[in-house]
Amino acid sequence: MIEEKNYNNVVELIAELEANKYVRKIKDNRETLITYWNIGKSIVDAQGGAERANYGDNLIKKWSEKLSQEFGNAYKKTQLFNMRQFYLCFPKFRSLSGILSWTHYRYLLPIKNENERNYYINQVILNNLSVRELRNEIKNKSFERLSYADKENIKLINTDNYSLTLSDMLKEPIIIKTNKDANDIEEKVLHKLLISMLENKFLELGIGFALLGHEYKIKIDNRTYKIDLLFFNYKINAFVVVEIKAREYMPKDKGQIEFYMEYIDKNIKEKSNNKTEGILIVKKKNKYVVEYVSNKNLYITTYKLEKEGL
Repeated sequence: MIEEKNYNNVVELIAELEANKYVRKIKDNRETLITYWNIGKSIVDAQGGAERANYGDNLIKKWSEKLSQEFGNAYKKTQLFNMRQFYLCFPKFRSLSGILSWTHYRYLLPIKNENERNYYINQVILNNLSVRELRNEIKNKSFERLSYADKENIKLINTDNYSLTLSDMLKEPIIIKTNKDANDIEEKVLHKLLISMLENKFLELGIGFALLGHEYKIKIDNRTYKIDLLFFNYKINAFVVVEIKAREYMPKDKGQIEFYMEYIDKNIKEKSNNKTEGILIVKKKNKYVVEYVSNKNLYITTYKLEKEGL
C-alpha cells in the first residue's frame, strides 16, 4: 500500500514535469516567433518599408556583422534575411500559428504563393507534421497535386471551426514510394503493392482516415465481394470506399465502386454518418470518359510510383 502510494506520487510528479515542459516549449516557441517577427519588421522599417525592403541588403550585411559579434551565429546575414522575409510573408502577426516552429516557417519562406503557404501551414496544424514531414510534403509537391475546387482561395484554418471535403484533400496524382522498379512489376503484384502502401500513406489520400480493412469482404446473396480498401474518415464523418486499378480507367469501374458504396450506405452506415464516398485510383484516366462520371460522391485520381529516396 505504501509502495503504491509513493509510486502514484512519482507518476503525478513526472506528469506535472512533462506538462510543464510542454507549456515551456510552446511559450519559448511563441517568444522566438514574436522576436524574429519583430526583428524582421524593424529591418523592413529601416529599409524604408515593404516596397523598398529588397533593395536594402547592405543594411542587413552591416547589422549582421555587428549582431554576430555581440550575440553569435544566430544573427548572421542569412538569418536576418529569413527574419525579414518572415515579416514580409506574414505582415499580420495574428496570422501566425504557435503550433509551427521557426524551422517550420523557415521552409515555408521560399514559397511565394500565399495559397500554397497556407495549404502547408494547414497540413502542419491538422496532421501535427514534424519539420521533416513538412519538407517531404513540399518536396512531393503536395499542393500542386491537390484537387482543391479553388486553389486560389485557401485560407488559414480556424482549428475550432473548419470543414473539409474529399475534393479539398485528394491529390492528382497520388505518389506511392517503393523500392521496386515499376516497369518490372506484374499487374497482380502491383495491385497488392498499391494496397499495402496506401494503408500507411493516408496523407496522400488526405487526413482523418482510419483503415477498417483491405480486401474487405461483403456478402450478398451467398456471393462474396472484396473491397480493396475501406476507411472511415472522421473529418467528413463518412465511410470511404477505395478501389485501385493498375490500368486505365474503364466505365465499368464506376458501376463496381458505386455498387460497394450503395452496400455500405444500406448495411453499415449509421444515420448520423454522411453518405459513403468513393475514391477510384487508376493508372491512367481518359478525361473525356471521366467527364461522364456524374456522382458527386465519387472521385477518380491516378497514381504514380516513385523509387524510395528520390
